[in-house]
Amino acid sequence: MQTQEKTAQAKAEEVKPVLKDIVKIRIETTMGPIEADLFAKEAPKTVENFATLAKKGFYDGIIFHRVIPGFMIQTGDPTGTGRGGPGYQFKDEFSPNLRHDKPGILSMANSGPNTNGSQFFITEDPTPHLNGRHSVFGQVTSGIEVVHAIARVSRDPMDRPLTPVAMTKIIILDE
Repeated sequence: MQTQEKTAQAKAEEVKPVLKDIVKIRIETTMGPIEADLFAKEAPKTVENFATLAKKGFYDGIIFHRVIPGFMIQTGDPTGTGRGGPGYQFKDEFSPNLRHDKPGILSMANSGPNTNGSQFFITEDPTPHLNGRHSVFGQVTSGIEVVHAIARVSRDPMDRPLTPVAMTKIIILDE
């Protein structure tokens, strides 16, 4: 199965250090591109993990499994259930400079303290109640309208899009 292969590959691959303060990315989706700056200086482990998974193609084809208008869009689970990940977890990284204070914040989804893996979300509005609970690691710089469009697709009672919306590829732009 492709999901098991992605998880095994993620476990086997070493996370490579990022040497820049800001890493520029493009998330290609089935609804259009989203560009973002990742904050490697304030969230080095989180950005290293994200960039490594992106370079290995881990995120290619993964759906947005949870979308809530006025809140966020969530992706990064290779199983598409909201319970999957890369097969490992890492610690939270919180910085007083990085807050859930505006639309377009990239932040790690988790199931409790220090349970980050591959799932992340992009906020549609400020979400200060998430500060100190989810590690902020980036900010949308272009394509916020795509975030808004994804958040407003028809969805089931569990906030799963009725028609799948997926990331097709994540590209590191400044390499």
